[in-house]
Amino acid sequence: MDQNNFESIIQRSLDIRDKYHQLEIQQNGNEWTVEQDALAFLSDAGLVGRDVMSHQKTWTKPDSAEELEHKLGENIWWLIILADRTGIDIKDALEKFLTRTENILK
Repeated sequence: MDQNNFESIIQRSLDIRDKYHQLEIQQNGNEWTVEQDALAFLSDAGLVGRDVMSHQKTWTKPDSAEELEHKLGENIWWLIILADRTGIDIKDALEKFLTRTENILK
């Protein structure tokens, strides 16, 4: 993935989150907190686990590759949002993680 495409993905993610914030204000009177976003991410991460189990036929729910694909994308979206809301540059964080891990595994 080139840098411009990743930048576009980040901006689209932030734009979508802004629209969700507007819905939250309409429904609840205020935006979700960072903690609520983190809990939503953790809930979706748990669903990825169940969807993988379903995909591998170790869970009774019917296999849905489409749902797994959606939840994987949603989890990446949440990570972008959480990074932004905590003041962390997700591109920089990913680069540092990859470099550090590559160096450890040399």
